Amino acid sequence: MRKVVLYIAASLDGYIASPDGSVDWLPPLLPGEDYGYTEFLSTIDTTLQGRTTYEQVLTFGEWSYPELINYVFTSNPPTEAVHPSVRFVTTDTVEFVKQLRQEEGGTIWLIGGGKLVAPLLAAGQVDELMLFVVPRLLGNGIPLWQEPKHSQPLKLLRSHTWPDGMALLHYQLTNIE
Repeated sequence: MRKVVLYIAASLDGYIASPDGSVDWLPPLLPGEDYGYTEFLSTIDTTLQGRTTYEQVLTFGEWSYPELINYVFTSNPPTEAVHPSVRFVTTDTVEFVKQLRQEEGGTIWLIGGGKLVAPLLAAGQVDELMLFVVPRLLGNGIPLWQEPKHSQPLKLLRSHTWPDGMALLHYQLTNIE
């Protein structure tokens, strides 16, 4: 079975975006440092993202993941995708991901956002959480965690800190299905 990893950055107070959806509060990378992104990217072949996250990624310029299969979950898909690697999904999120996990392939990156993450967590369809805690308090914005439906046990796999205060917390989730 394929693994689903939520790999995401959040402010210390738990926000993944400003109230307007922007991520311009994220700090610039340290020179020569990508916080393990290249290594992580080499293990995946598929992304899962909500429509709002997809639209945010579009603001970064050229499509960021042309070599991956990219599923965008939306109830109102645009008439055309920005790249042939993008596929819009309008069916039930949990059932789609359950089926996708049974197919051959590499790790599946759950990019976000919160509306997509919540039902997958509740259904036990997320195997690992790689949370990059940004040393910043936003005070308001789009929260990573929607109202939890249940308690979720976690096992710390590793942690790492960088000189700029960025911290990685990498957990294995104990799925509840």
